[in-house]
Amino acid sequence: MELRHLRYFVAVATELHFGKAAKLLHISQPPLSMQIRALEDELGVSLFHRTRRQVSMTRAGKAFLQDARQILERAEQAIVTARRAARGEIGELVVGFISVADYNLLPPVLREFRRRYPLVTLSLRELTTDAQLAEFFEGRIDVGFLLPPVSEPSTESVAILREPLIAALPERHPLAHSNGSIPLASLSSEPFIMTPRHMGPGLHDDIVSFCHGAGFSPQVIQEAVQMQTVVSLVSAEMGVALIPESLQNLQRTGVVYKQLKEASPLTEIRLAWRAGDDLPALKLFVQLAQEIAEDTAGRPGATTTD
Repeated sequence: MELRHLRYFVAVATELHFGKAAKLLHISQPPLSMQIRALEDELGVSLFHRTRRQVSMTRAGKAFLQDARQILERAEQAIVTARRAARGEIGELVVGFISVADYNLLPPVLREFRRRYPLVTLSLRELTTDAQLAEFFEGRIDVGFLLPPVSEPSTESVAILREPLIAALPERHPLAHSNGSIPLASLSSEPFIMTPRHMGPGLHDDIVSFCHGAGFSPQVIQEAVQMQTVVSLVSAEMGVALIPESLQNLQRTGVVYKQLKEASPLTEIRLAWRAGDDLPALKLFVQLAQEIAEDTAGRPGATTTD
């Protein structure tokens, strides 16, 4: 039995007329009658009562019709599902992200991706850059928001957001309530809180180089893995920090964010994935992330890059 036999049967059962059913199926009537007779022979039952004037269904035909329709519907759904899976609209995607991305690109990308592709399951993992690179190698994540440099040859990446540094100061710091921006050199004698270099050498080196340009080396008295923790330690008055601008979206009691008078280096967030990965949902995710990143280009202080 083939699906076409079921389609022929359902057409005749719907029209109760071989001529009309044949026209609907774009075939001639004699071959249709032969196919229905062959189906009945295979099943070992009569599906229709036939007279010169009328075609009606037998009890077996009525019982067979319900299942035949369900089989055809499921076959059509299987085709649709396969095509959607091939386009990346069904499946699972494991997304790694650094904490900074949670305050800029990650929320709008996730929100829009879920709206467009609700049948793709997104599994999120908050990981440092070095941890993400290891997870790519082990095949545990499919795509990730991370900090440069991304020198691992087994991955591809694209820069999707660049933004300046700002200062995070304890609320009781003398400069916290000064008018306007502050010069970076005014922080030269302050204790600094930073993330460890091996977890984000690009950001770490940008901060150190920026301070050197202002005539001093930052006195790092405490390191923290996550940027939220860096801000929390500023709130605890353990020191000051230079952070990516979007992190000011983290409203933490006891912290004041200040713009800097100098033009700072632009910190970068990259989107990375395994080189040569042809996962369809991955392609959709990367395209959407780039699209949303381009929309942020007009935001003050932020730029995107190809």
